[in-house]
Amino acid sequence: MAKSRSLYVCNECGAEFSQYFGKCLACESWNSLQEQLVSAANSSTRQSDSISRTTGRKRTATQTAAKPKASLTLAQISDHPQARLASGYVELDRVLGGGIVPGSLVLIGGDPGIGKSTLLLQTANQLAQHYRVLYVCAEESGQQVKLRAMRLGGEREKGIGDRGQGEEQLQTPNSEPLIPSDSSLYLLPETDLDMILEELESLQPQVAVIDSIQALHFNALTSASGSVAQVRECTSMLMQFAKRQNISLFIVGHVTKEGAIAGPKVLEHLVDTVLYFEGDRFASHRLLRSVKNRFGPTHEIGVFEMVDQGLQEVLNPSELFLGNREEVSPGSATIVACEGTRPIVVELQALVSPTSYSSPRRSTTGIEYNRLLQILAVLEKRVGIPLSKLDAYVASSGGLSVSEPAADLGVAVAVVASFRDRLVDPRLVLIGEVGLGGQVRPVSQMELRLKEAAKLGFKQAIIPKGQFFSLPGFEVIEVARVVDAIATALGGRPEIEEDFN
Repeated sequence: MAKSRSLYVCNECGAEFSQYFGKCLACESWNSLQEQLVSAANSSTRQSDSISRTTGRKRTATQTAAKPKASLTLAQISDHPQARLASGYVELDRVLGGGIVPGSLVLIGGDPGIGKSTLLLQTANQLAQHYRVLYVCAEESGQQVKLRAMRLGGEREKGIGDRGQGEEQLQTPNSEPLIPSDSSLYLLPETDLDMILEELESLQPQVAVIDSIQALHFNALTSASGSVAQVRECTSMLMQFAKRQNISLFIVGHVTKEGAIAGPKVLEHLVDTVLYFEGDRFASHRLLRSVKNRFGPTHEIGVFEMVDQGLQEVLNPSELFLGNREEVSPGSATIVACEGTRPIVVELQALVSPTSYSSPRRSTTGIEYNRLLQILAVLEKRVGIPLSKLDAYVASSGGLSVSEPAADLGVAVAVVASFRDRLVDPRLVLIGEVGLGGQVRPVSQMELRLKEAAKLGFKQAIIPKGQFFSLPGFEVIEVARVVDAIATALGGRPEIEEDFN
């Protein structure tokens, strides 16, 4: 009888050790090692099952010594472009780079309750109108997913078929079936990876959804579902199967309390695309952000709004992140941020007030904290505004996270406008990076930003010198230093106010 042995696996990086350590020697994280029992029989079964899944047959001793498949030159490989699948949502297709690539793996992460399952269920229902789709609900029963689909209203168009659950139809009061018998969207409430792979082999769908990867379990491993070994092995086998069968696969991943996708980092390396579903639980809008994409641009965003019928697309997000332009208050300024290839007009608000403590307070919402500290230091040193004795608060309208340096000039003008209690023209946008010497530095995609501002009715823009772009009916003002931008935006040169209380 084969003896079992203990193996210690790090929850953070997936490193394996033969004995326990208080700290992982690979990633240096404390108390992250978990014990797993591994037997010789399990190791042999795991290797045999992995080979059979990826090749479709058992490997014999003679096949082990077979010659590898001949390599091809780059010119011998076919260069015919693959037609992408339209998801039915323009925002999702934008984030994916133009649609769903056949045979690709897409990992979607986000906080609990943010709407990951809702988005994928609505997308699966749209895709089922043209393709065969399998939805693996590992965390819910088929009835729970069906009730959620009925609440969203998506089943009235194409319906959901429970794989292997009989022909019973749900009837409305007028005896019209809500779920047609020819539905192309199949549900599979299952957590066993072997059963899921067998169903994929049998059904041969064009698109499959795994909700979620942390709930799956591979019987050849003794560790619990959601452990590093289980997540890594399940994702690896699903990836090999999807590539071999040319199935587009969506995988839902849980996130840690720090906001990163739970499991080993190799999980993000295995997939082709990594998307994060973000949003404030106090706001209705949601952002789908791409952080890795082998088939399109990264840092692209799609904007959705959560309503009673599920998620709806927001095709013009600039209107969502613009405040009420008719009620202008001191300390407000407008910028044009670029998320991927999409320009978004955002209103920034700043509040400067005397502090009651020895050290002033700084707070940001949607703006990088260290970036604000740097801008405040430049304003005090280069412009002469005594901000070291004042509290400073800066927020972006709608809670959009703006991390690019092109927002620096807008933050600086908003802070000075609040300090001097001045109004900034609501038809003016500010674009530029602020250097430590007080310079206004150029930024990328200036033409795209100015066109977006002009389309929304803005009349003026203050931009870095050397990036002039002419638009009919739109005035572009070039500045070289931040003090000139402040003087232009607020009217007059900002003086030092000694008696500010």
